[in-house]
Amino acid sequence: MREELIELKQSALSHLDRCDSLEALNEFRLLYMGKKGKLTLILRNMGQLSAEERPVMGQQVNEIRDEMESKISQFTAALKAKEIEKQIAAEQIDISLPGRQASVGGRHPLYAVMDEMEEIFMGLGFSVAEGYEVETDYYNFEAMNLPKDHPARDMQDSFYITNEILLRTHTSPTQTRVMEMMHPQLPVKVIIPGKVYRRDDDATHSPMFHQVEGLVVDKHIRFSDLKGILLEFVKKFYGEDQKIRLRPSYFPFTEPSAEVDICCVMCGGKGCRTCKGTGWLEVLGSGMVHPRVLEMGGYDPSEVTGFAFGMGVERLAMLKYGVDDLRLFFENDIRFLRQF
Repeated sequence: MREELIELKQSALSHLDRCDSLEALNEFRLLYMGKKGKLTLILRNMGQLSAEERPVMGQQVNEIRDEMESKISQFTAALKAKEIEKQIAAEQIDISLPGRQASVGGRHPLYAVMDEMEEIFMGLGFSVAEGYEVETDYYNFEAMNLPKDHPARDMQDSFYITNEILLRTHTSPTQTRVMEMMHPQLPVKVIIPGKVYRRDDDATHSPMFHQVEGLVVDKHIRFSDLKGILLEFVKKFYGEDQKIRLRPSYFPFTEPSAEVDICCVMCGGKGCRTCKGTGWLEVLGSGMVHPRVLEMGGYDPSEVTGFAFGMGVERLAMLKYGVDDLRLFFENDIRFLRQF
């Protein structure tokens, strides 16, 4: 049995040296020191030895078992340390690599244009007012000198909710609301940016679009004041070399009224396909506030005068950036939007 024990020790230590994982160590423990392990079987056969040999053999078996336990503990600690190192290496961040930049959105070009317009007009002394997108028939039409039977009130051009409630077709209703709120204070000097709604949908029209309205009411306001404000705006918006041209027109809420053209931004006024050879592009409508509109806002037209103007943000943005289809602003194509 002594020779068997020596052979078992040599075999066990050689086997232990080849264990390279925690699973292999566990299998080794079961093979030699489990309930049916080789060392356990020797201990169970100790009864076959004489009384003199039994304590000597028992001591040797215990020494071998203690040596195996010690080596198993050392190997286990070493293998666990290696596994931790592997895990750390796998989870390590290589800070030498360039970082992945987060995709960050930007201001939509239409709102960027509106911000620029607001900044220009605020620099000219205007304040910014906001109105309701769902309006009453009275403020949207009647207060703008558009009575019930006026041809411009064709319901096919408007989104009606009820007979008296609709989505506003222009930002003009806020003119009356501002005058009612500020009366009798002077001056009234506001711009009104916001969404408006009409039943149009093509390359140059959208059912929902944006306008910026302007209103000035005070004593001794003249048409020349309107021209000066608009000229200053287009110079700041399109460049100091820009010019404007006023053409007589008709709007129910202004009298006299004028369409405002700017020098073609594509050809510099020389004439091209965009301006149809005229050298001019229409950008907005304007005029002196109609006396009836002043009255409905609470002001006496014999004491004060005023001017108003309105422009489409999409129109100005298309000319500023050379965009040929208004619908591009609303399609949310990142390839288009990231250019701005």
